[in-house]
Amino acid sequence: MNMPKLKLKSTLTGLAMGLASAALLAQTPPAPGASPRIDAIKKSGELRVGVLQNSPWLLENTSGGGQAWSGPAWTLATEYARLLNVKLVPVAVSHETKVPVLAANQVDMTISPLGETPERLKVVDFVVYSTTSVCMFGRAGNDKLAKVKSVDDLNSPDITIAYFTGGAEENWVKERFPKAKFRAVASSGATAPVEEIMARRADAAPINRVPWVNLNQKVKGLTVYPQENNCQGSKEKASPVGLAVDKNQQAFLDWLRAVEKTLEPKLAAEEKRVIESLK
Repeated sequence: MNMPKLKLKSTLTGLAMGLASAALLAQTPPAPGASPRIDAIKKSGELRVGVLQNSPWLLENTSGGGQAWSGPAWTLATEYARLLNVKLVPVAVSHETKVPVLAANQVDMTISPLGETPERLKVVDFVVYSTTSVCMFGRAGNDKLAKVKSVDDLNSPDITIAYFTGGAEENWVKERFPKAKFRAVASSGATAPVEEIMARRADAAPINRVPWVNLNQKVKGLTVYPQENNCQGSKEKASPVGLAVDKNQQAFLDWLRAVEKTLEPKLAAEEKRVIESLK
């Protein structure tokens, strides 16, 4: 009669041992000879990281006072440097060079946040620690939205969805809501076609989950889908976000990913702090 309890205890013990092993792996870099990249980093005494601001994951402080960089990406890189007992050295990159610098060995990793795409996976490996995704927002007092409880409910002939012509969400909107009506508008430089919503020319519009938080603070009377956690857990048009390293460095990559796993709660909290502080 005690067998189920014994089996449960054995399972929990095994799980605890597995977590302990993962934590140990994260705290202990690969031994000399296992990772040429780590050997080179330790020999030079520097961890070179490609940096280019991309909120909320990596922010540059240009005020001249305080820490120059912050955000989840910097927090993760700082932990790597600490565990390797080396200096963390930021190397400025551009949108055009942030991937090529890896193959050129000008940096050890690019921590300027990158979306993981099939094209990029051909040339670099990722340590994913976040995602980018889309929210759908509208006016809270719109009668057409009274019965809308989810993003799926917006896929209706009664709903008009606005989007910026040529914007990143245009094709996605058409595929995601084939039954809805569409209103294409020229980009005004805003993060979303909020004027179409407030003027009642459209019922809903897409916006990236990060600027949604700030828009919701500035413009009163809006509602969002999915509604849970202020849409910050949205899976709509989701794309992994992370740092990148050059290909064919498996021992290095495995260790980087193991460290990231131990920091996930801290990284999530840092991302949330940054998003809520954006103005």
